Amino acid sequence: MNRSKLSLNLKVMLYDSDFYALQALNSYFAWDRRTRVIHYTHEIDNFWRFLSSASLAERPDVVVLDSDHFGARQTLVETIRRVYQYAPRAHVICLIQTIDLELVEMAAEARARAVLLKGDVQLQITWAVVYAINHEFTVSRRIAELTRHSYNVHVYKAQVLPPQRHYPELTDRIRQAIQLCVIEGMPAHLAADEMGISLHTIRGYIKEGYRILESYDHADYPLDMTPQERAFMRFTALQDDEAV
Repeated sequence: MNRSKLSLNLKVMLYDSDFYALQALNSYFAWDRRTRVIHYTHEIDNFWRFLSSASLAERPDVVVLDSDHFGARQTLVETIRRVYQYAPRAHVICLIQTIDLELVEMAAEARARAVLLKGDVQLQITWAVVYAINHEFTVSRRIAELTRHSYNVHVYKAQVLPPQRHYPELTDRIRQAIQLCVIEGMPAHLAADEMGISLHTIRGYIKEGYRILESYDHADYPLDMTPQERAFMRFTALQDDEAV
């Protein structure tokens, strides 16, 4: 991953009817300099008000839709098409909680860029978006497994989102320390209490975790990017280098 691939500046708009899921999504995007969340809401009326009134400069490049709660599947299709009326160059990413083959097919026909199972992406959501905008249509792994017999050409030929990058040297305890201190931003002394270890030990885990993450990554990161930012991007990266 070279510097130019880190220089993306994608304006992202989020809609998720689950308030707490929405907050988590927003925080994950906020970690990654390639994305900037310009608006997020759990209310569909608020979603349309922003999108219809956004200036040309503030129209989203990516629209992430919680797609399980539109009622009829056709409503999702109409929503995607309406998004493109306001933002013709946007990439629509559909997130679903449970796999619905017909919904996946209809989203593909409506020119969604991806349909991703929430449980498949989670921390990898930004990487998944960056991957998806570089392919015609993408599905996450479990969707691919259950839709491989689809007769819909877009679904049948869909790119499958690569898995999370594997770090075989990361032990469960080091991974937990990274999760608490880097991903969740917990102070080291509180994370140490949570794990039942000393402050010295957790600092050692974090230092070793950073070393392991760096050893598997050859990216040319901006000089002003903090070690914590780099660790987050490495920890959440996809296995396929082309994902960036």
